Amino acid sequence: MVAKATLFFCIPALLVLSLSSGCNPRPSSKKTEATESDTSGWTSLLDTSLSRWGTYLSYRHKPGYNGAKPIDEFGKEVLPIGYNNDQTKVFSMVKMDGQDVLRVSGEIYGCLFTKQEFSNYHLKLKVKWGQKKYPPREKLLKDSGILYHSIGESGADYWRSWMLSQEFQIMEGHIGDFWNIGTSAIDIRAFLPEGDMNSVASAKQPFLGFGTGNDKGFCLRSENRESDNNDWTTVELVTFNDKSLHIVNGEVVMVLKNSHYVKDGKNIPLIKGKIQIQCEAAEAFYKDIQIQQLTELPKAYTSYYN
Repeated sequence: MVAKATLFFCIPALLVLSLSSGCNPRPSSKKTEATESDTSGWTSLLDTSLSRWGTYLSYRHKPGYNGAKPIDEFGKEVLPIGYNNDQTKVFSMVKMDGQDVLRVSGEIYGCLFTKQEFSNYHLKLKVKWGQKKYPPREKLLKDSGILYHSIGESGADYWRSWMLSQEFQIMEGHIGDFWNIGTSAIDIRAFLPEGDMNSVASAKQPFLGFGTGNDKGFCLRSENRESDNNDWTTVELVTFNDKSLHIVNGEVVMVLKNSHYVKDGKNIPLIKGKIQIQCEAAEAFYKDIQIQQLTELPKAYTSYYN
């Protein structure tokens, strides 16, 4: 996800899916198709009817957008497209090399979100870019994102498209960056370069605060681990209690803890919620989206928090 105020960079354990409804925006009355976990404990979140997901579409944003509610030529507020009204098939399942793949067209800002909330899990998926881009990103890097611990109503962010959440950024050359969405905040092992340069994640650095209540809401991943030649890139998110790790092609590129959001001046833990996949003016493809419940932080990652 790009900067919300500007469009430039200064920049395993057994699975038991949590089925709690929580704060489910516009819950669907349609029964969700059951998807059994495989013998390794992973459960697929994708099927050809996207039965585990809902949609929210906001606007076709234009260059120069300032974060305000869009208005028409008569000064009247333009309403968002809203929930589960994806008539243009912004989100669809397609065949690619014989596999069922999720296509995110990029045409309209919005999200695909899980109908269920999850906590304490390992999420993994594969992503690659399409060819199409739309305003206001026609001359910018292709962009999408995985938003986790998503709560409340959609439209809580600058682009009026997503729920309050933490972002695992999916962007050309920047897979694994962090953005806070809405009033979320988190601590990241990172350092602050001199001058106006962006913060950079580093597992060897102390934790710094990002998001609401801090000076910065964005942090660069430690290094670019995206696959070359637009091959599929494997993305993993490990989250347990208030901790999370951003992992790209098997390499930890960000270590985070103290996930929370701010309401009425108070910090509230943000450790559970829906998962959103962003549509953000660029075509992207996702496949093999799987989730596994955790009963503890995997031992391979505990040293990052010592």
